[in-house]
Amino acid sequence: MVTAIDALRKQIALCERTLADLRKQLAEAEHNQRQQEKVLRQKPQVSHDPLDHDMNYGVPDDFRSEIFAILEQEHAAEELQSRDAAEGKWPLQKNEYRRYGRQLIMPEIGLQGQLRLKKARVLIVGVGGLGCPAAAYLVGAGVGTVGLVDGDVVEESNLHRQILHSTSKVGMTKVESAMLALSSLDPNARLVPHIARLTPETAISTFKNYDLVLDCTDTPASRYLISDTCVLLGTPLISASALRIDGQLMVLNNPPLPPGDPNGGPCYRCVFPKPPPPESVVSCGDGGILGPVVGVMGVLQALEAIKVLTQTPLSSSKSAAEPPSLLIFSAYSSPMFRTIRLRSRKPKCAACSAQSTISAEALESGSLDYVQFCGSINLVTALSIQERISAENYAKLRSGVNPFTGTVSSRNNHILVDTREKVQFELCNIDGSINIPFSTISATPKPTLGLESPRSGMYGQDWNMETDEADWVAKLKQTEKPVFVVCRLGNDSQLTVKKMKELGLDYGGKRFIGDIRGGLQAWRKSVDTDFPDY
Repeated sequence: MVTAIDALRKQIALCERTLADLRKQLAEAEHNQRQQEKVLRQKPQVSHDPLDHDMNYGVPDDFRSEIFAILEQEHAAEELQSRDAAEGKWPLQKNEYRRYGRQLIMPEIGLQGQLRLKKARVLIVGVGGLGCPAAAYLVGAGVGTVGLVDGDVVEESNLHRQILHSTSKVGMTKVESAMLALSSLDPNARLVPHIARLTPETAISTFKNYDLVLDCTDTPASRYLISDTCVLLGTPLISASALRIDGQLMVLNNPPLPPGDPNGGPCYRCVFPKPPPPESVVSCGDGGILGPVVGVMGVLQALEAIKVLTQTPLSSSKSAAEPPSLLIFSAYSSPMFRTIRLRSRKPKCAACSAQSTISAEALESGSLDYVQFCGSINLVTALSIQERISAENYAKLRSGVNPFTGTVSSRNNHILVDTREKVQFELCNIDGSINIPFSTISATPKPTLGLESPRSGMYGQDWNMETDEADWVAKLKQTEKPVFVVCRLGNDSQLTVKKMKELGLDYGGKRFIGDIRGGLQAWRKSVDTDFPDY
């Protein structure tokens, strides 16, 4: 601490000496300026007009007037040239020619395309894996105004794919984090923050000031909301999604003609009239995502946005827009890209047809419930209290102490089944647990005949789940030990318990089968804080 204080004192002393030198230089400069002004005041006044002498002595009045008229015209031209130089007589600023020069010389962009980009106003909904690369390339390309919509904060698990955020920004809102990165990329861009989750009540007021919208969200409800809003406002939409190693991309509502006009581009509802079943929707947190995959889709969104903004004005006719298509990307396939031609607007689409039932009034009033329309998966409550155990009590049971009676028993008195997929089980697991993936359990058909009585002998240790799907049932029949089931959050484990009982593995209630409430998340919070969180 003493060393740090001494260093600070030395810095202060140095600054004080520098300040004293600067004050001395200022005083000398002021003195010199006063002396120069005094000398100038003492000199005789001389006309600065080079024609003053000739024009005043012996020159005819007519010729003199003509000469002054010419001089006035030249002076006006010089003033105009000076003003053009100050204001910039070229369409772009000098630094913009340097910054965007590599795309300016392309015939696909050119000067007019760059000017359209500069005047464009693009809204990016979602500043995550898709929105980060899309925003970076749009700002880098010279889009004049970019709006950012997101209500989340930066988390450490975001950093492997959301390239505008960094470790130092964990806990900061994603919008603020992205604005810092984008401002350093191109200070010419005007960035507009919308730090909130998009809702039906705020969608129209948020979208109305933009020419183009990018849907970079990850839920069906948000995709339908964004598409409906774009149709109502006549705004083209570029929608993308990504999960695991796959992605898809569509340019929708382009051209953005009024509802009922068959020449307009299809909307999201035209392609997906009904939302997927809620139980089939998997998030990146549950299913995983490879960073470059979502990055590819975000870059493609930026590319499509540039094409829409530069080729023709947004109010162009159908002939100027590309035919609608669905681009499918699969990182581990060959070829990686496939394109499916989409049909035009559906004649009975609820959003963009002449029979549309979606209005701006309904949207802003909040009467359209997109979550209800898409359905939501609530926490599963499939089991009774008697069929569940807390993570704390299960830890006591593993230590050999019965949490209910307090008696000490053998630790090897039960079976723990982990229902996560193999790849997650290999990341981390509770010691002694066995892995039977929920996908295997749920795909096992119900028996048509009654199960045999438990086989004698100890529980087998060979749990290779690459064998027949029913093999796990046969192995659990080899013992009468109680079965505890655990999953990541406590949902799949409950469904697994129900399925096991449907398969008769509880022998009519004689054998206990239950789950650990809250799953491995509860285990990490209340028992083993070192258990990895992924």
